Amino acid sequence: MAVVSWLESLRVAKKTSLLQDGRRKVHYLFLDGKEMAEEYDVRTSELLVRKWRQKNALGAYGQWQIEVGELAPLSSGMLESDHIKESSCNPIFMRKDTKTSFQWRIRNLPYPKDVYEVSVDQNERCCIVRTSNKKYYKKFSIPDMDRCQLPLDNAALSFTHANNTLIITYHKPKEILALEEELQKELKKLKASKDGDVECNTQ
Repeated sequence: MAVVSWLESLRVAKKTSLLQDGRRKVHYLFLDGKEMAEEYDVRTSELLVRKWRQKNALGAYGQWQIEVGELAPLSSGMLESDHIKESSCNPIFMRKDTKTSFQWRIRNLPYPKDVYEVSVDQNERCCIVRTSNKKYYKKFSIPDMDRCQLPLDNAALSFTHANNTLIITYHKPKEILALEEELQKELKKLKASKDGDVECNTQ
């Protein structure tokens, strides 16, 4: 079963952990050389950040790819030196989960709620956001569901709109909830120290 396979991959990965600024930061090095870094709220155990990177053909690591959370904003000095300024009007897409749901926020979407349609495409294994005024269209996957090879369910999908932000929610199936519970048990076994001192658990 794919859920068990993914959990076993997490268990056998080389892991390091540290506590810093109210967050538990965990780094995974998988057998295939890929790296994953996660950050959890120490108090609630909610996932705040998940990002990935892997080596390119020349053996050098590429940039981190954000799966959950937001990229750190560039400083104004960097933007000015490169003559780049991101428009404050462009839609901003990010994922921010809760304990029971995968959740995405798309900021800077001013249209009323009845303009939006959010659905699941079973064939392409993705969610689709479209507007009846044809002003916005986006497809996005749920990597957690793909890693566990679980089918997508349109009934698990819902959305709301407030303050120019579209909030899309997909309720986690019981298999994902059970996996995350097991993972938290594994993370509690790690000896995480404070103030940036890192201890390893190679499993």
